[in-house]
Amino acid sequence: MGRKSRDSRRARLAAKPARAAPGPDSGRALAAAALAWLIPGAGHLWLGRRQKGVIFLTALPVMFVIGLWLEGRLFPFGSGELLVMLAAFADLGNGLPYVLARVGGFGEGLVVATTFEYGNTFAIVSGLLNMLVCLDAYDVALGRK
Repeated sequence: MGRKSRDSRRARLAAKPARAAPGPDSGRALAAAALAWLIPGAGHLWLGRRQKGVIFLTALPVMFVIGLWLEGRLFPFGSGELLVMLAAFADLGNGLPYVLARVGGFGEGLVVATTFEYGNTFAIVSGLLNMLVCLDAYDVALGRK
């Protein structure tokens, strides 16, 4: 192996960016994301983002409760239909409010109600928004925002 090929190999290796190892903040970021999922807005409150945290803590559970009030359904995971499974996953994004509603027997849904689809939409969208809030809390904890 000649000198030129060794130098070019070194240059190629030096040009590749090194992959960053998970830092000590990754545990804090995962905790913030988990807390944000469990109680919408709690991750931001824990990180000191009070204004965002309070907004998320009120808006997302209120959306979820409105969905239940409008006779929306909490979709089951046991169904073999793909869209029902996706809706169930979106509902699960609500965290503790979803668990409490499921245990409390709420969210049976009344298909003949004129507001049934609106209720489903509110419950699903609040779960999906909470998933985005979890990602935001993760990014804030890592210092990306």
